[in-house]
Amino acid sequence: MSVPPSDPRFDRAAASDDALLNAHEAAVGPQSNDRAHYPLRPLILLFVTSGFILFAATYLNRYAGQYDPTVFNENAAPSRGSEQAVKIDPVAMGKRLFNSGGACFTCHQPTGMGIPGVYPPLAGSEWAQGSPDRVIRILLAGLGGPITVEGKTFSTAQMPSFGASGFNWSDDKISQVLTYVRQEWGNKAGPITAEQVAAVRAVAGDHKTWTADELLQVK
Repeated sequence: MSVPPSDPRFDRAAASDDALLNAHEAAVGPQSNDRAHYPLRPLILLFVTSGFILFAATYLNRYAGQYDPTVFNENAAPSRGSEQAVKIDPVAMGKRLFNSGGACFTCHQPTGMGIPGVYPPLAGSEWAQGSPDRVIRILLAGLGGPITVEGKTFSTAQMPSFGASGFNWSDDKISQVLTYVRQEWGNKAGPITAEQVAAVRAVAGDHKTWTADELLQVK
């Protein structure tokens, strides 16, 4: 059986190479020649990302606590550095003790002037500004009987013990309140240390209430 020469299938098969190339280009469309240039958007994104990574690495290296997991543990006890002792102002602490409930200010008053005829003053007192060993003994064991302060006699004065038999204050507390008394209200005596209080406590032992005559024997 013969095929008519006008069959279009034979026309397609007989297409030349140029015709095929032209048909291909027409199907694909025109192609731009970018001459090997890259789009800027990916490059910008690459540089921004790299800069962020560099910044993050630098920040972590500086503030990550050397990557120690215990650095930011809120429940952990301090383990780095040495403890710094808090420096306490003995005069400020002595004033606080002096004015604490039931302590010195009750009788001697916040002004240090005492109560005329009953409790002797501390302001200007030769006893408060005198021998540290005497005034320490007064605070440790208390004072009873008459005592003369600035030429005035107080016959019923009773000083309670702030030592073991009374308020049971520590050596630090006694030294602080005495330092305050000796430097307040115009008094100009030197401070008293906890070591001085401890030394007198060791010598005086459990001595009971002192009298003025006994204290005058102490130098």
